[in-house]
Amino acid sequence: MNQDTLDQADGELLISYQRRDTHRRDVVDLGIALQQRSNTMSAVEYLRSQDVGHDVIERVLTEPGRRRSWAG
Repeated sequence: MNQDTLDQADGELLISYQRRDTHRRDVVDLGIALQQRSNTMSAVEYLRSQDVGHDVIERVLTEPGRRRSWAG
């Protein structure tokens, strides 16, 4: 499972997260596949056309280690 880290005054807090929206998961997965098969710009355009937020697009296309996992 992926984790994110938040800095706090007294240390770090790890937050686990999983994707629960199956439609959004499929859209993002298709965008990632499009990036791998074509190019990043095509993936960005596709994800924008599907109303995926800029922060999500940036995270999934430029930071693979921070992609969310599917909770099944």
